[in-house]
Amino acid sequence: MSRVYNFSAGPAVLPEEVLKEAADEMMDYKGTGMSVMEMSHRSKAYETIINEAEADLRDLLSIPDNYKVLFLQGGASQQFAMVPMNLFQNGVGDYIITGQWAKKAYQEAKLYGTANAVASSADKTFSYIPDVSDLPISEDADYVYICENNTIYGTKFKTLPDTKGKILVADLSSCFLSEPVDVSKYGLIFAGAQKNVGPAGVVIVIIREDLIREDVLKETPTMLRYKTHADAKSLYNTPPAYGIYICGKVFKWLKNLGGLEAMKKINEKKAAILYDFLDQSKMFHGTVVEKDRSLMNVPFVTGNEELDALFVKESKAAGFENLKGHRSVGGMRASIYNAMPLEGVEKLVSFMRDFEEKHTVQAD
Repeated sequence: MSRVYNFSAGPAVLPEEVLKEAADEMMDYKGTGMSVMEMSHRSKAYETIINEAEADLRDLLSIPDNYKVLFLQGGASQQFAMVPMNLFQNGVGDYIITGQWAKKAYQEAKLYGTANAVASSADKTFSYIPDVSDLPISEDADYVYICENNTIYGTKFKTLPDTKGKILVADLSSCFLSEPVDVSKYGLIFAGAQKNVGPAGVVIVIIREDLIREDVLKETPTMLRYKTHADAKSLYNTPPAYGIYICGKVFKWLKNLGGLEAMKKINEKKAAILYDFLDQSKMFHGTVVEKDRSLMNVPFVTGNEELDALFVKESKAAGFENLKGHRSVGGMRASIYNAMPLEGVEKLVSFMRDFEEKHTVQAD
């Protein structure tokens, strides 16, 4: 069976080159006589894997020396709790609510202290990014929190909020490594790997060293303390070893492409093909305010639920997988992460054009 074009929001498409390399090494990783799945995380071979992965990630993002890189488990959702557990000093966090994941993080923070919603786009079904130039930041806020790219709703912060001197914490799960990022503008970045970097099971945290503290909330379990993992170089316990290995291969793949500037240009080109079609189509239209559109996640609708369902059905039969929109919003969504080839977007648009012509004629 030939590979489909996988537009899933996560777990998502991975570079074929990476998958083929992993397949070649499945039974015997570089003469060790075993798979990475089988080897000890304390072995020299695995130490090289995780160290190279960190070095390549630091290189890709030009991560400053005063930031730690942690490869953790629990997904991005576990970070919703770890952030307030570790960063609350005054017990206050300010949240910008731009979708379901930011809302969940906000609700989780309420379990540990005070969470303030200082801006929200819920009034228009999270179809835009609110003005973040002059927010009512709390004087005692320990941090300001954003979900930078909203997977479900297809919005992206193009300008970071003015935090008025407070630490910026950002969930970058669905836009991580899709473009250059100035890490120094953030106190903490986290990203679930399964959208744009690797398989499910790994979450990457990039945290400024001064935020790795002993004086966290006293109820914080050992495993949920950033210091635990920073001190042990992500090897306090058995890590998601195979997932980190795949992430490392993706980092090398990105470097071979020319890094994040090159990747951003490719992503802009892919997104433009799809958005340009949506803007001129009489059947399909995007659901996001133009200036806030994501390069990674593109939601769209026909305006007719039956036609949406038919499109999802026919697209699947044609080899386009996972185009059904999130259950909370309906319609369709194409996630066009780094590993989605340009050809995949071109073929999707061609299919959409044919679908529109076919069903417009039938309607007439």
